[in-house]
Amino acid sequence: MANKAIYLTEEGLKELTSELEYLKTEKRPEVIQSLKEARALGDLSENAEYDAARNEQAQVEGRIKELEVMIDNVEIISGENNGRVVIGSTVKLSYIDDDETEEYKIVGSQESDPFNNKISNESPLAIAVLNHKENEIVTVDSPKGKYDVKILEIS
Repeated sequence: MANKAIYLTEEGLKELTSELEYLKTEKRPEVIQSLKEARALGDLSENAEYDAARNEQAQVEGRIKELEVMIDNVEIISGENNGRVVIGSTVKLSYIDDDETEEYKIVGSQESDPFNNKISNESPLAIAVLNHKENEIVTVDSPKGKYDVKILEIS
């Protein structure tokens, strides 16, 4: 089964690569040292430090594996839009019903941060506006119902 593409900006890829490097070169050796120290305390069947170190080791190794798969399947967002909304675009939208305007950057799901107006390409709003042009009105099919937005600007 093919793995799903992970859409990232260059910055997002650097962050994942840095995290992976940290986990492999610093965190993993720390956990191994903790395991050695916990083993030295004696009876492993009732050793809370050993159990905690084993759990931490499992979490670190799981995250390393997750990051490696993500990096292997990364697709860098170019941001070239040819006048259409694409992953990497910043779009200024007007909500038709309440005349409110908002600006969002459409990013891959790994980089989404709604509090900073970075929305996932898998969100209902992004799905609705992707591949549309400025001045088009599109209908967003969200879990709370349908609403219309007008694309004011694409950058």
